[in-house]
Amino acid sequence: MNKSLMELLLPRLAKRLQRHLRRYQAGKLSDAQFSRKFETLMQQQLHWLSNQGVPEPEAAVTVHSAMLVLSAAGLHAEAEEQKLPLEVVEHRAVVSAAEDVVRTYGVSRLRAIRQISSLVSQYSD
Repeated sequence: MNKSLMELLLPRLAKRLQRHLRRYQAGKLSDAQFSRKFETLMQQQLHWLSNQGVPEPEAAVTVHSAMLVLSAAGLHAEAEEQKLPLEVVEHRAVVSAAEDVVRTYGVSRLRAIRQISSLVSQYSD
């Protein structure tokens, strides 16, 4: 693969996530249904990357990072709602994503946080 994983993954995720988000905002999906769709979408992308020969821990870091990049508007809204600096909300999201990677793949917590933070920083607007 010559393109970076994020450059391959972001357009794939963006289309699907946007479709689910529109349905959720229109009231066609409940919170639980949206959460299941979100999780299913992540799993599908993990499997796709694995089938492309990407090691699973690297695929998981990439998928989580891409989801955070695509969820930037939601993180901004959450920061405003909670009256917290955006950086605090973003950091919590990164740590949560890293914890999932650590739980599932047993990688170092600090390494997962650093990798996800780096990708999110690099690909965020």
